[in-house]
Amino acid sequence: MAFQTLLIEDRGAVRLITLNRPEKLNALNRQTLADLHQAFDDAALSESVRVVVLTGAGPKAFVAGADIAEMNDLSPVQARDFSRFGQKLMVRIEQLGKPVLGMINGFALGGGMELAMACHLRIAADSAKFGQPEVNLGLIPGFGGTQRLLRLAGRAAALELCLLGQQIDAARALALNLVTRTVPADQLEAETFKLAEQLAASAPQALRGVLDAIVTGGEASLEVGLDYETQGFAIAFSTEDMKEGTGAFLARRKPEFRGR
Repeated sequence: MAFQTLLIEDRGAVRLITLNRPEKLNALNRQTLADLHQAFDDAALSESVRVVVLTGAGPKAFVAGADIAEMNDLSPVQARDFSRFGQKLMVRIEQLGKPVLGMINGFALGGGMELAMACHLRIAADSAKFGQPEVNLGLIPGFGGTQRLLRLAGRAAALELCLLGQQIDAARALALNLVTRTVPADQLEAETFKLAEQLAASAPQALRGVLDAIVTGGEASLEVGLDYETQGFAIAFSTEDMKEGTGAFLARRKPEFRGR
């Protein structure tokens, strides 16, 4: 499927989704959000796709924020709907059931940082910049920034970033648990795809079970979270991949997972 604002490329079992508005620093407008919704729906339904990598086109930005020109004339009701549309996308990414890696090649600001935080793993170029600068526009984050920052980095960091609206570098983002790892900019794609291919070779149902237990179960009470884990553990025993994995271990050979 062709998209107005995205480029889609499959590299084996890894799907690369690139936001393609470099002249706007890949800013999120309503069309981009709609395209991302559809792209992630397509990835979820495609049995050949085991991992998704999300990045931005051009050398400067992952996503530099929401499209301010489009937002400027929104009514309060339209702003509420825009916020909910963006939040729904972030939840869709989190709950995809397949690992999503954010390949953060430049500015990840505002909606871009919110999009990055919805990814399961975030690999950042050492030159990347992060921030929630909405307060500088008389706004607050609208795509989940306050809540995911709180959960990833803690209350103090969430307040600092959202109240001051200042940018931080990749090293600080790593220290705050906002990214999984940082790499030299010229190694970003190679290192990201090394991780993606490692995940793509794993058992898909096991990956889904881990994601469900941590992403969904982790937001509930310990008792409910433990039940998510038990259910995922039990379901794994119904798969051919579990038998392949344990059989390969006992035979001292490398497993070949088929997603069954």
